[in-house]
Amino acid sequence: MRFRQVHLDFHTSEAIPGIGGQFSKEQFQEMLRKGHVDSITVFSKCHHGWAYHPSEANERHPGLGFDLLGAMIEAAHEIGVMTPVYISAGLDEKMARRHPEWLFRDQEERTSWVKHFMQPGYHEFCMNTPYLEMLLKQIEEVVRGYDADGIFLDIVGVRQCYCQYCVADLRREGKDPRNAEDVLALGERTYAHYGKTVKELIHGLKPGMPIFQNGGHIRRGRRDLAELNTHLELESLPTGGWGYDHFPLSARYSQTLGMPYLGMTGKFHTSWGEFGGYKHPNALRYETALSIANGARCSIGDQLHPDGIMDEATYELIGRAYREVEQKEAWCTDTVNVADVALLSLEAVGVHKTTGQVDFTGHSDAGAVRMLLEGKILFDVIDRDADFSGYKVIILPDEVLLGSQLAASLKRYLNNGGKVLATGRSGLKEDGSGFGLEFGARWLGENGFQPDYFRPAFEVQDLGRAAFIFYGKGQRIELEEGAGGAALGRREDPYFNRDVFTFCSHQHTPSSRRDGGPGMVEGPDGIYIAWNVFEDYGTKGSLILRETVLYALNKLLGGNKTIETSLPAQGIVTLQQQPAEGRYINHLLYATPVKRGNGIEIIEDILPVHATKVSLQLQEEVKNVYLAPQQTALSFVQEDGKLTYTVDRIDCHQMVVIDVAK
Repeated sequence: MRFRQVHLDFHTSEAIPGIGGQFSKEQFQEMLRKGHVDSITVFSKCHHGWAYHPSEANERHPGLGFDLLGAMIEAAHEIGVMTPVYISAGLDEKMARRHPEWLFRDQEERTSWVKHFMQPGYHEFCMNTPYLEMLLKQIEEVVRGYDADGIFLDIVGVRQCYCQYCVADLRREGKDPRNAEDVLALGERTYAHYGKTVKELIHGLKPGMPIFQNGGHIRRGRRDLAELNTHLELESLPTGGWGYDHFPLSARYSQTLGMPYLGMTGKFHTSWGEFGGYKHPNALRYETALSIANGARCSIGDQLHPDGIMDEATYELIGRAYREVEQKEAWCTDTVNVADVALLSLEAVGVHKTTGQVDFTGHSDAGAVRMLLEGKILFDVIDRDADFSGYKVIILPDEVLLGSQLAASLKRYLNNGGKVLATGRSGLKEDGSGFGLEFGARWLGENGFQPDYFRPAFEVQDLGRAAFIFYGKGQRIELEEGAGGAALGRREDPYFNRDVFTFCSHQHTPSSRRDGGPGMVEGPDGIYIAWNVFEDYGTKGSLILRETVLYALNKLLGGNKTIETSLPAQGIVTLQQQPAEGRYINHLLYATPVKRGNGIEIIEDILPVHATKVSLQLQEEVKNVYLAPQQTALSFVQEDGKLTYTVDRIDCHQMVVIDVAK
């Protein structure tokens, strides 16, 4: 898998004539060179359902008079650019109107993506219908007939479908279509059958051919779904609904799976299908740098004009980002992330259910990742199947109840010296009988006041001594005598909850100054914070929440924190190791996304950051430290396993390479 990919959409109505009429091999190649592109996903079949090549398994677009797919593959290969081929799997508007009985249906017989046929838009197919056999023939035709460098299948995943094929299968099996669990179980089987069949078909014809099944998101905790692919492509357009929280969260999980992966953003100001929309070059510089800083390759989405002319402004824009990536690739191959802390994702434990782009992160997971990034904590995002042993602290965010398997895994981890940071209901047993971990405290039940107040027993950076409002759902606890627990802060109750007959001022009732018991405790197994602080931070972003969590993490890490840096809060730090090269790469990024319009996050101005201090705990002997790709030597000091250096200037992204003795 290469570093500098373009994902070229081409979803073109049959109402438009002259498809590809202006396509020129020379102009196509010129744009790829201008964009510093080394791989481009080209198209066999679009969402409208048409083929862009001669086809017996499908129908060629009525406005197309030649083999556009073949011409693109030939032109790209001639200049050494790879060509994975795109096939719209879940959408085919041509066939949707011919066979509406094959479409996905919800409980009210509505279709998706649009609810009915009087709205402009696409309609999704159910893979438990005869549509699957037609799709398999289309895939086979491309794999047999073209020198494709991979197959990208779009708009697929587990669905809860109520079409008559699915209803009939459920009833035949003695299941109840009114039971959501039965419907979901069929959806799981349907997608597993689809994915396995596709993989066997493609690899039966061309063993090892790259395959990716795209559902817009890599589901944390579903390794079985990830394994239907040969690699992962993390669709994550910050301006397109994913936001800037999604990619770091998804990447920090995906790299732990050990599969090659890339980060997919777009050149659009908004999202897919936007003709004439361009983001600022600094946004693409930052987004591609964020990919390689997290061990990923890069992909940028574009959409070809119906006439086949590649847009020069787009490839000038892409080229400004990919020119930098090209210079950095040698330090970004075959890397392993260095992490002190692991976040056990709520999606991975089945608490957070993703339902669409606006829900891909979940408030608790997103809030936790935002805190870790802002606090310059090196971390991974993990599921229950991960190896816990390599982490110094595991975070259980807000709602991680302990079943027997998870409790046993954590106990083994704790017995080997690990620590846990738990918040909210996390750490409680599934049966509701109390804590399953030793925090030196007894659980009394859910707190009746919301919101309420936290008075820390420690100094809070940048804030004075006060009782701070915590909006999140809370739990009431007390210290357990002789259990080794210590309070790190107290709860203060409000006078009363806000109600029609008891309310005070504009928002919530002030603190009564009454002691509501411990709000944060430290015990033998780690630290417990009695509120859903990560969900609260994901929705409110209150500084006290972040500083409380960072205090807890720094206390648990003690002197074993791998990295310390003066980079401001909006900066991002990662440490990737290249074992084969005998070196570490410290990535330092800085940009400040802002919101414009209706919540679109954009990056425009990137201000340089000067004199950034970094210290690393490294036991290996350091031979050399230098900036990459500049290859400028950097002065450093290493004493007692602590390496320190200063980076004079960071302009969006700077890599610091640390060569160590093998």
